[in-house]
Amino acid sequence: MVLTMTANNPNQQRINSIDALRGLVMMIMMFDHVRETFFLHQQVSDPMDVSQTAPALFFTRLAAHLCAPVFVFLTGLSACLYANPPSGPRDASGFLIKRGLLLVVLELTVVNFAWAGQFPPPTIYLQVIWVIGLAMIILGLLHKLPPLVLGLLGLLIVGGQNALAGLSFAPGTASYSLWTLLLHRGYLISDAAIKIKVSYPLLPWVGIILLGYVAGHLYATGISAPRRQRLLAILGTTALLMFVVLRCVNGYGDTQPWQDHGNELLTLMSFFNLTKYPPSLDFALLTLGTGICCLSLLEKYPGKLSRIASVFGGAPMFYYLLHLLVLLGLQKLMLAAVGASHGQRFGVEHVWQVWLIAVALIPALYYPCRAFARYKRQSGKAWVRYF
Repeated sequence: MVLTMTANNPNQQRINSIDALRGLVMMIMMFDHVRETFFLHQQVSDPMDVSQTAPALFFTRLAAHLCAPVFVFLTGLSACLYANPPSGPRDASGFLIKRGLLLVVLELTVVNFAWAGQFPPPTIYLQVIWVIGLAMIILGLLHKLPPLVLGLLGLLIVGGQNALAGLSFAPGTASYSLWTLLLHRGYLISDAAIKIKVSYPLLPWVGIILLGYVAGHLYATGISAPRRQRLLAILGTTALLMFVVLRCVNGYGDTQPWQDHGNELLTLMSFFNLTKYPPSLDFALLTLGTGICCLSLLEKYPGKLSRIASVFGGAPMFYYLLHLLVLLGLQKLMLAAVGASHGQRFGVEHVWQVWLIAVALIPALYYPCRAFARYKRQSGKAWVRYF
């Protein structure tokens, strides 16, 4: 969410730190999406099979775990800034609901086309853009509740949803469909010409966006930058310590307990091998704790990397759609030029090649994102705000 401020306004740095963190996780996301485009023949499960997943591939995927929870958290935080500008609170329901609906439409059309390379695709996947859209719609309906109520509701959802992990319903029933949408990853429709699969169940992400919205109040005018940085550092560190304690106990927090493999590296991988679909409590504590600590550090120590990342973070939806379409184009181009090397797709042989492609694409996308971000700041057109 970009606010118009003068260069001398101290609030500018803190807004840049939000854009910088958003942009940073989007840059990390590039590595994972290149993996899914050119290294798909080396599938990774959720949680990952540490005995079958090479460490380089494991830690590449682990780094990408930051992306969705941090992005959803920052969506809530930015919504709070939009609803509470320096001039006073305003009703953000219309903006949030309309933008949420737009994201759902984009997921069903452009995003699914970019992943499948055809439209309609054989399977429509309801993924992160879909779930952000629905979470924004729900936030648009709830955001006027007192922050304490929103915070407690967010904590209850994020902390309590693991208690419901064992609940199941018979396939084909209305209860099964509703539960699949809320908390159980699976197919909504599996016996039709076009299948529909829920990859991101909604409920945990609603909790995360609510927590992000409540955290946005740390950016109120009356809270100084040093105090906000301390509070963010305390919150992030507390979440990470809670993760370590819960994970060491190896009980509640994740359905996948870690194991001692008799090998330090494999045991470490097992410790950090967490459930993302849906995000477990341990997953949320690790990723959000890391993200909140980074938010504090990016505000306290702005630098060149922060400025570069904030360009991507200032035009998030533009970057997301652009990088998917570029990856689709590259896959088609390599398939035509070199031919299929893994089934019907072109793929690379090593993880370092995935990293190389991602490192090359990030600066290539920097300039179009910078141009769009500049246009977004200067344009008075309403549609631009949604990208």
